[in-house]
Amino acid sequence: MILIKLGGSIITDKTQYRVFNGNVVRRLCKEIKYSGEEVIVVHGAGSFGHIIAKEYSLQNGFSDKKQIHAVAKVQSDVRELNLLIINELLNAGIPAVSMPPGSCFIMDKGKLLIEYPEVLHAVPKLGLMPVLFGDVVLDRSKGFGICSGDQIMEVLCKFYDPKKVVFVSDIDGLYDRDPKKYQDSILLNEVTSEMLKKVSADSTVDDVTGGVKAKMESMLRMTTPKRECILINGSVDGRLYSVLKGERVISTTAKGGL
Repeated sequence: MILIKLGGSIITDKTQYRVFNGNVVRRLCKEIKYSGEEVIVVHGAGSFGHIIAKEYSLQNGFSDKKQIHAVAKVQSDVRELNLLIINELLNAGIPAVSMPPGSCFIMDKGKLLIEYPEVLHAVPKLGLMPVLFGDVVLDRSKGFGICSGDQIMEVLCKFYDPKKVVFVSDIDGLYDRDPKKYQDSILLNEVTSEMLKKVSADSTVDDVTGGVKAKMESMLRMTTPKRECILINGSVDGRLYSVLKGERVISTTAKGGL
């Protein structure tokens, strides 16, 4: 089984509230289908979640009653995004089902915990593809918190032990500096924990879950001697398909753990 994260930057325009990149998602869903691989999909919230979450500091937990409506609105928006992706997967011939994080997870002091493992076991066994997503989830200590897609990926990686993990973004991989700001930035084909310390953490858009450097730290935690963890550019036709089929493409591979 292969675990795939469709990043918010590839499925939405993260600079504009609730803008869905439908054509890109449609193609990526077809690439997953044509690969013939068994996969589980997690997707980010992108502009359907980060903008309001940042405005009301939802990542810090409950502090003001004004946040409550924002929690409800973010949950509504990310479910709409999830349904858009589910429909594209169904149209591609994949029996995808929505699995909101609150149906199987809870948080405690920001840490994501599996509350109902039976749900995670049962759905793939039936031949259905679970599709999870970044969301606002109840937190035992803070009231609520942001459950990022990357957090979900780490938990699912331990739970399912996939043979490969693929992060799909809108850039070719990890650069030494933000490639959207610096034309002379250098793509890093492989990244270790020591190399990551030297990488700039600049981000060009609002993101309450840490940006690309935090993503690579998460990827490093998911690597093992037998498991590749790869960051690719989903904007390029066929790149996701090629990676799912075991081909080498322009990318960044996490090596050696964190």
